[in-house]
Amino acid sequence: MKNSTLILSIFICCLGVSSLAQNYSRQDSLRGSITPERAWWNLTHYDLSVEVHPDSKFIEGHNTISYEVLDDHDLLQLDLQAPMKISKVTQYGKELQFASEGNAHFIQLPKQQKKGSEHKITVHFSGEPRTARNAPWDGGFSWKKDANGKHFIATSNQGIGASIWWPNKDHAYDEPDNGLDLKITVPTGLMAVGNGRLVQTDQTTEEGPASNTKTWHWKVVNPINNYGVNINIGDYVHFGETYEGLNGTLDIDYYVLRDNKAKAEEQFKQVPMMFDAFEHWFGPYPFYEDSFKLVEVPYLGMEHQSSVTYGNKYMNGYLGNDLSGTGWGLKFDFIIIHEAGHEWFANNITHIDVADMWIHEGFTAYSESLYLDYHFGSDAAAEYVIGTRRGIRNDSPVIGVYEVQQEGSSDMYYKGANILHTLRQLIEDDTKWRAILRGLNKEFYHQTVSSDQVEKYISKESGIDLTEFWQQYLRTTKIPNIEYHVNGTKLQFRYTNIIEKFDMPVIAIVNGKEEWIFPTDSWKTKEFESPINSVSIKKDFYVTSEKISEK
Repeated sequence: MKNSTLILSIFICCLGVSSLAQNYSRQDSLRGSITPERAWWNLTHYDLSVEVHPDSKFIEGHNTISYEVLDDHDLLQLDLQAPMKISKVTQYGKELQFASEGNAHFIQLPKQQKKGSEHKITVHFSGEPRTARNAPWDGGFSWKKDANGKHFIATSNQGIGASIWWPNKDHAYDEPDNGLDLKITVPTGLMAVGNGRLVQTDQTTEEGPASNTKTWHWKVVNPINNYGVNINIGDYVHFGETYEGLNGTLDIDYYVLRDNKAKAEEQFKQVPMMFDAFEHWFGPYPFYEDSFKLVEVPYLGMEHQSSVTYGNKYMNGYLGNDLSGTGWGLKFDFIIIHEAGHEWFANNITHIDVADMWIHEGFTAYSESLYLDYHFGSDAAAEYVIGTRRGIRNDSPVIGVYEVQQEGSSDMYYKGANILHTLRQLIEDDTKWRAILRGLNKEFYHQTVSSDQVEKYISKESGIDLTEFWQQYLRTTKIPNIEYHVNGTKLQFRYTNIIEKFDMPVIAIVNGKEEWIFPTDSWKTKEFESPINSVSIKKDFYVTSEKISEK
């Protein structure tokens, strides 16, 4: 289990879950909450074996789950989604009874297990897993073929959950302390790539109609989130390099389709550049022991831990497009930079509840700007992140509803990034800002956390009371608006569209010169030495403004 400090505090729902509960089902609660049948045991290791049959789109396997008992109990919840089926559950050689309620399966243990004891349980499963309709957003298995007609297969399942294809404790709060062994069996002639390091391969020859198969054994030694566990299968070729980073020598591996090796060798030169920028801003890559790899897949890409998947067609931008509209988005390959940024925010620091997914996506969208900052300068970084505001909808709050597996608005990406860019202006000290970003990755190293914990950490380290700042930007759709009025040498201003007590200072550009002003919900006046000819609010602050003729 990642160190989930103050787990219970996350469920103080700022959006009033009780009033919205009627919109959610029992299945939502079984998936999204830390049920009693989850809470009593601490996950320590997965040993997952999967055989993939590409022609029939069928998989089968078993998962041995190691755990520590936190409180005496005898009923254990695991998750596996239909049409996948559990065929058998065993412990100490004895088959166990289980009852299923939708996608939740309750395993009856032989007797009450005692606090402090350690155990293993093995779950056998099989079926035709859900085919991804629009990977990676609508996840499952992507069953494709490459240009040469060879199978090209990958999994992606962040939103829908890892239990779409393998049985596990499918809630973000608990990750295996000692990582994962992942053994993938595929037909000979194909390569199977998983998370972590390749331990060994085993060739198996079966008689009869079955084809020869090969098992690829991958090992992760660090805690890993469930959705980060992935299978990638194809006619891959491998090449790699090493990176001399903050924690020593990092092994970097690339697995790409045979025909794309030359393009990959050129495009992936951005990977060391990514590490230069992100280790500068965020601190050491969090998984040196498990190495880092990029793996080509038949969809856009995903942040699978130590096994980042790539499908951006070897182009800069987002499939060749600049999401900011400024030109800066074409200076980097979006998938390499964004998905690798998740190694720090999503894989190192992981939300306890998906309602707080902005911790993943807001910081990682902001990492795109910081990559530009490192390589092209702060002006480029600012132009880019400000340009991404055109994608913000403000349709619902950034933070979602707790305990029911409900994410917040898609604004978690670029509204989140602009919130952080605004914070950088408020702190007005890039040395301190960098220390905060690095401190987050040190303070919450390999942990699951709540938004509340992140908010309080940044407030404490910045020395600024950000209570209303977080409430305004994360929990409402209101964008602060500054009304201002010019009267000769006097600038009068106030906030509208704000929550009570919101009083964020901003920089006004008056007659071409930057001046801090301190708006509240009441009119304030600042007098200047000469008549005011021009006023604007610095664009780095995520606010709107309007000049009014009378106040």
